[in-house]
Amino acid sequence: MKILVINAGSSTLKFQFVDMENESVLAKGNVERINNKAFLRYSNGKEKAIIDKDVVNHKEALDLVLETLTSDRLGVIKDMNEINAFGHRVVNMSDKYFDPIVLNDEIIADFKTLVDFAPLHNYGAISTMEACVTSYPNIPSVAVFDTGFHKTMPEYVFRYGIPKRYYEDYKIRRYGAHGTSHKYVSAKCAEMLGKDIQNTKIITCHIGSGASICAVKNGECLDTSMGFTPLEGIMMNTRSGDIDPAVIEFICKKDNKTVSEVLQILNKQSGLLGVNGKYDDMRDILANLNDKDVALSFDMYCYRIKKYIGSYMAAMDGVDAIVFTAGVGEHTPEMREKVLQDMDFFGISIDHDKNYGAPRDEIVEISTQDSRVKVFVIPTDEEIMIARATMDLTK
Repeated sequence: MKILVINAGSSTLKFQFVDMENESVLAKGNVERINNKAFLRYSNGKEKAIIDKDVVNHKEALDLVLETLTSDRLGVIKDMNEINAFGHRVVNMSDKYFDPIVLNDEIIADFKTLVDFAPLHNYGAISTMEACVTSYPNIPSVAVFDTGFHKTMPEYVFRYGIPKRYYEDYKIRRYGAHGTSHKYVSAKCAEMLGKDIQNTKIITCHIGSGASICAVKNGECLDTSMGFTPLEGIMMNTRSGDIDPAVIEFICKKDNKTVSEVLQILNKQSGLLGVNGKYDDMRDILANLNDKDVALSFDMYCYRIKKYIGSYMAAMDGVDAIVFTAGVGEHTPEMREKVLQDMDFFGISIDHDKNYGAPRDEIVEISTQDSRVKVFVIPTDEEIMIARATMDLTK
């Protein structure tokens, strides 16, 4: 069975084409800058290419991907008949949708009423899903939700301390994100521990440009750092993370801005970039730690990750292992070391050489032999989780 996994962003369309017989990736890529001098970065495992094309919407981006997959020079299949299903990453469609679902016109119409739960992502995702269902009705499409893994959070965790009617009428609650990643790496961690995941306490740290932390108890999400939107939680590359909500009104009055304008600042101009005023890329930050503001942004970033880890150890009454994953989590030993330093009381100790020598794209234990809590670097694979869920519903 061959599945095309699609991850539509606001102006991008990422994809992986997976042969589920051995879970091998036949091709992958990303249509970038949709409606603004778009181009496709493409790889079929043997050859890489950049294809420039005037793509103005997600439907045309999908067409470009399918044309390339079936092309004579770069293609990996002869025609569309070799695609058995489409698997779509969906960020959040409220608590009406947590479990993977086979799409049809009625469900997509309902999705259109729920765009506000993730407006930056949902418009592109809906456009792509609608294109697949309409243009290829004989190929099943499955929606897999970022929030799905977090559906096990108890009500005392996911509810906010606001009037009840806002939850009942508008479904304002904690939803979380990166669920497929947290589920994948926590399962891999249990394997590394040699334990049944239903008898484990694991903290998973998905640290990329967007970042979230999850308390996984007995294989289920107990708590996660992102909330109603991906703005809540730890400080990120350009997102503020947790902040006193009264700050928004304060800035609106002082700078004569709208709420939407301030939220744009908190999403796009804050976090690491906002504090140091220069860089949001971790590579640039590590290269400029002699700059006082850059060093401060790095210290704030690491401290907030540490604080969430500590709170989740309290929530689960201990922890068996801590996992770092995603771009920054997998490739930044400086961050991992700073986050976990001075945690001897909790039985956490990482091996400096193992941490800095951890090879890319491999599962590595970086804790010392006598560390009571194991620490792992585990590369995530959200696409394979979407592909597996799609196969389970369509095979």
